Amino acid sequence: MFKKFTRGCVKLVQNYLPDPFLFCVILTLIVFVAGMISTSQSPMAMIGHWAGGFWSLLAFSMQMALVLVTGHTLASTKVVKNFLQALAKPCKTPLQAILAVTFVSTIACWINWGFGLVVGALYAKELARVVKGVDYRLLIASAYSGFVVWHSGISGSIPLKVATAGAELAKATNDAVIDPISTSQTIFSPFNLIIFGIILITMPFLNRFMHPSEDEVIVVDPKLLEDDNETVETIKHGNTFADKMENSMVLSMLIGAMGLVYIIYYFATKGFELNLNIVNFLFLFLGILLHKTPRRFLDAISAAAKGTAGIILQFPFYAGIMGMMTGVSAATGASLAGEISQFFVAISTQTTYPLFTFLSAGVVNFFVPSGGGQWAVQAPIMMPASVELGVSTAKTAMAIAWGDAWTNMIQPFWALPALGIANLGARDIMGFCVIDLLYTGVIIALGLMFL
Repeated sequence: MFKKFTRGCVKLVQNYLPDPFLFCVILTLIVFVAGMISTSQSPMAMIGHWAGGFWSLLAFSMQMALVLVTGHTLASTKVVKNFLQALAKPCKTPLQAILAVTFVSTIACWINWGFGLVVGALYAKELARVVKGVDYRLLIASAYSGFVVWHSGISGSIPLKVATAGAELAKATNDAVIDPISTSQTIFSPFNLIIFGIILITMPFLNRFMHPSEDEVIVVDPKLLEDDNETVETIKHGNTFADKMENSMVLSMLIGAMGLVYIIYYFATKGFELNLNIVNFLFLFLGILLHKTPRRFLDAISAAAKGTAGIILQFPFYAGIMGMMTGVSAATGASLAGEISQFFVAISTQTTYPLFTFLSAGVVNFFVPSGGGQWAVQAPIMMPASVELGVSTAKTAMAIAWGDAWTNMIQPFWALPALGIANLGARDIMGFCVIDLLYTGVIIALGLMFL
């Protein structure tokens, strides 16, 4: 029965989910119409919000493109290949591979979401090389499924924001939260750790049970993976000065050493504080050092950059959607995202408020796939309402955080780096992710209400 339901979800997604670019175009049109209806704004006003937000994620888009490129480039070095092979070696069967990649990616995403996205996809590709008969689509979906926990982990932007004192926190929450909320009440609170622990232990088995029967398995030719991930090993040694520079280790070692010194300094002074910039910096300079020569490194970068097309094209459109979701009506002062949040507040009680906060965050995240953007939209509404209802502000913040991560399971926005590394499309994995969405939604909802 379960496998039949999974097959149905996979078939439904494959038949009806369009290319991620068309998906975000459809979302754009939906938000455009919904914004006019719910906030009484004119078409021109909505177009203004759309165009005003269109380029607001350029820096973030570059960061995400570099997550893909630097992670892919680092993975093509012999040292990392050998490590991934050693990590994949204990897995002998397809079911063991699914269990392993889900468990590893979930832990990695809890530590740092950017790190987890790359590590999960790379580990999945290595498992596809060494384990015969494993369904490649499910393998990549399992690697991505760990992303559902990222906002509850130590790189979660919302729990980190509420842990920082200052006027910005009071302003963001409409003075509902003035004093910082310790991570012991959010990330490391019993209710959050229990939800995370249940997902960490049970989701690998859920993914395992989704593995298709032998006659339905779709495998990938290991040679195709090797060709995609290999850099050119045969270096053309020319006689010109430029050729000798490109194939010399000296420049790579010098610039790599500079980067390594800063990395050591960063962790020595800031501790294990990961963000996108330091993750990309780490991957970039380790790649330079481990590829040894500029020519090998440049060949690896060129191969990796081919997968960034989706990020480059789609992220501006999602920024435009965010602009329309958060654009305020000049007449009423309302925004579409704010109206969605207000609706869930209106139907809540003290008991159901964490649940409806979580659900509202899941809905808003579908159109505003950014933790920082989501917090800016929902915090001024949800946090004061939690105070009025007598609900813990720490739990409310985590409900927003969990909702923000939850619907990423069926939102291609965050899957693009992993899909770029895996050379797959969104429709290849999203059918499996629907099952993960339904399962984790129940676990998170029950945990927020009753723990």
